[in-house]
Amino acid sequence: MKCKSASGVLCDCHRSLKLKGKFYRTAIRPAMLYGTECWAMKHQHVHKMGVAERRMLRGMCGHTRKDKIGNEDIRGKVGVAEIEGKMRENRFR
Repeated sequence: MKCKSASGVLCDCHRSLKLKGKFYRTAIRPAMLYGTECWAMKHQHVHKMGVAERRMLRGMCGHTRKDKIGNEDIRGKVGVAEIEGKMRENRFR
C-alpha cells in the first residue's frame, strides 16, 4: 500500500533519479523490510523481495524488461543497494 501511495513521486518523469532513489531508501524500503528480523528467512522470501524491488526500480527509471537493461545498471542509476544485503543486515542487528 505504501508503494501505491508513493507512485506519484516515483513515477513522475520530471523528478530526478537521485531524488527517487532517496525517497525509495527512506520511505519504501523500510516498509518492505519491516519485520524481517523475526522471519524464518527462506530462499522464496528473499527471491520475492528481490523481484518486487527490481520491478519498482525499473518502473522508477521508466524501463521495462524488454529493454534488456541489467539490474546492476539500474541500481547504479538510482543509487540503491541490493535488498538481499539489507535483509541480512537486519537479521544480524
